[in-house]
Amino acid sequence: MTRVNHTYQVPDPLPAAEPGTLIAATDHGPDAGLEGARRYTVLYHSTNARGANIAVSGTVLLPAGPPPRRGWPVVSWAHGTTGVADACAPSQSPNLGLDVFAQELRALLRAGYAVAASDYPGLGTPGPHTYLVGADEGNAVADIVTAAHQLAPVLAPVWFAVGHSQGGQAALFAAHAGRRTTGAQRLGAVAALAPASHLEAMLAGVKASHVPSELSFAFYSLVGLAATEPGGRAVDLRSLLGPSAAATASRVIADCVTDSDPALKGVNTEEMLPLQGDQLRRMSTRMGAYGDPDRAAVTVPTLVAQGGADEDVPPAWTDEVVAHLRRPGSPALVYRTYPGAGHNQVLGRSVCDLLAFLQAHGGARPGTCVPAAGGSGVGVDVGVGG
Repeated sequence: MTRVNHTYQVPDPLPAAEPGTLIAATDHGPDAGLEGARRYTVLYHSTNARGANIAVSGTVLLPAGPPPRRGWPVVSWAHGTTGVADACAPSQSPNLGLDVFAQELRALLRAGYAVAASDYPGLGTPGPHTYLVGADEGNAVADIVTAAHQLAPVLAPVWFAVGHSQGGQAALFAAHAGRRTTGAQRLGAVAALAPASHLEAMLAGVKASHVPSELSFAFYSLVGLAATEPGGRAVDLRSLLGPSAAATASRVIADCVTDSDPALKGVNTEEMLPLQGDQLRRMSTRMGAYGDPDRAAVTVPTLVAQGGADEDVPPAWTDEVVAHLRRPGSPALVYRTYPGAGHNQVLGRSVCDLLAFLQAHGGARPGTCVPAAGGSGVGVDVGVGG
């Protein structure tokens, strides 16, 4: 499998095929940084929100050693925000984007899960990344499971959608796409950690926040919004934001996520997002319509985990997501909060609860589990909305 400027080469035209059909795979051998798991980079067929056949890239990790008699259960890992440039595709990074992601994947591999990790549409493949477009992400998270089964027949039928932040939103959308998996494959449960939500408030909230680092998410969201247009055309930042803000946005969009993007140092959020009135309302409404993960019931067992000190996904937002999911009839939903945990800390703090939840719904039996350092690892059950 080859790349050109960080973009995987995809057949053009892309031949017709069922979602999940494997296009290509590269065997990288054992990965010492990921528990010695055998690592593959894959390209596979999926469909976007408009039903178009697309190619998506990703990673498949098979635990070291012989598989159990019934095969390894599969976790389809939905990553958090890494950026929207092709170089930000997790499959191109040793740690799949962030060290906290690699930490989570090591825990899953040690527990006996194979991992299938989609890059999502347009991240590592031609075209814009459809950032926070729920149907696109959910389809890709489900379809890579089918591709993994074609690559490695030693996988068990049961699979789980697990994701963080952007990936928490994607995992909830994958619950609706679970029926796409073919044959005997069965979606056992979903786990959404600090899931992105309230997209209708994204642009206005960032504009009013006066926190420059939050602009990255707004600019990425504009890329995703543009990608929902017919033909998936790129966003015209200059006409939308003006020349100065567009130049800043272009620099941010070209980079991957960092703790502090130098392009945003000292900028004014209101000047960077000069959207207002009907234009802002229309754009925000569209973003909520395609990206809010709580507008339909999730009918498989679901775990939602939230850090109490999260500044990226406000706990109150996740409280509302859980309440909304319970109202339309998502009966098997467990909500746990982790006091004092920040946005990324919730990954390590919740890992033992996550493994226990997956086991309870047909997953692997984990060995001894110790949550990551950083305070009590015990989650608090919360009965929001039900």
